[in-house]
Amino acid sequence: MPRSYEYTQERIDIYDRDRHYTGRSKPRHGEGSRLSPDEYMLYALALIENNSGEFLITQRTMDKKWAPGAWEIPGGGADSGETSREAADREAYEETGIRVQGVRPVSVYTYRNDDAEGGDNYFCDIYHFQLDFKPGQVRVEADEVSSWKLASFSEITRLAQCDGFLHYKRICEALGAEK
Repeated sequence: MPRSYEYTQERIDIYDRDRHYTGRSKPRHGEGSRLSPDEYMLYALALIENNSGEFLITQRTMDKKWAPGAWEIPGGGADSGETSREAADREAYEETGIRVQGVRPVSVYTYRNDDAEGGDNYFCDIYHFQLDFKPGQVRVEADEVSSWKLASFSEITRLAQCDGFLHYKRICEALGAEK
């Protein structure tokens, strides 16, 4: 996808079902934003693991329209003109204050979500980063994140079983793909 498109948080780029950029974009929200069955957007998630094997997880604010209060890993939709990697870098920094830009991911796991009825079609890349960071470096964006913590994978599994953990199945697949 060409990077020459003007960067804006108001629009998303549209891809076909084979993840080819169509040259089109749509508003992220509001009128004209619904994706048709053959239109997809990009999402990126940042699975951030410290040197102790703990993952940085965040809890969504209660005013979110989708999954308020749920635990997850940092991430979100790619803005128009942005690659999924750029989105992972931006979202990780915006939501947690941790910079993953320039850090080579351990792995990247990709999946496609098809939801023609809900208009929620997307490709999602889960980037797994291992880096040395301290809890004092975490700075959450209060509009997006109500809480955060470092959690072992077994604690993430417990959260998934009790309260639900967004993208849990896909995170398991991403980590399993590394082995």
